[in-house]
Amino acid sequence: MIGVDASTANAGTDGYLGDPRWPVAERVADAVRRRFPADVLAVAVHGPLAHGDDDGGGNGELGLLVVTYRPGAGPPAATRRVDGVLVDLTVAGAEDYLARARAITSLWPLTADRFVTTRPLHDPTGWLRTLRDEHLGRLARARPAEFSTAARRAWYRGSAAHARAARLAEWYETDQALLMLGEARLAAASVSGLLSRTYFRDPGDAVRRTGLAGADMTEVGAVLARQAEELAARGRPVDGTVDDLLDG
Repeated sequence: MIGVDASTANAGTDGYLGDPRWPVAERVADAVRRRFPADVLAVAVHGPLAHGDDDGGGNGELGLLVVTYRPGAGPPAATRRVDGVLVDLTVAGAEDYLARARAITSLWPLTADRFVTTRPLHDPTGWLRTLRDEHLGRLARARPAEFSTAARRAWYRGSAAHARAARLAEWYETDQALLMLGEARLAAASVSGLLSRTYFRDPGDAVRRTGLAGADMTEVGAVLARQAEELAARGRPVDGTVDDLLDG
């Protein structure tokens, strides 16, 4: 087990009680620090487990972030099952990850939680606080048009997935239609998150909190139609001309 510093103290007190993911997390963090001592700036848990109220009972995924001083350093990103726990290891250079935290993209509702909610396993310089502050500061400076632009991109993704799902359903390709409908639900949830500046813990949380979990083809289509109207009311409709397309 790694040595616990001040930034790590809160990670283990409630984590070890019945959840096998925390011991695996500390073992991975310990191995990373031991094998790449000059490269690793911080190691943290992200995702549902980082919130401290995850009810996965130890069966959920363990999301780990390894932050390095330089891009390309440290271990490779990987996903493996370790002692029955599925470990998803994200590795990123510090400046690259800060750049991601400053970006407002169509996926922001699904990625912001990684910047805001982390549980440190190794963070001697307080870099994870810097990550959170950079992201929250970027949100405070963001103009409404930035979120509308990102929402429009998510809407296009959802509209395309919905149209594809409808065609597949007409052709009785039920399984594929359901997959595409799921993509449309998630994209519509992302639009809702962007328009309201709301981020989610994960895709399941996104569709659940926006009321899209279990929505059928007609219901998702109605949501997308309302979102198109709102985007138009915010200054730019989803439909346009060739010149609009080329102007960006």
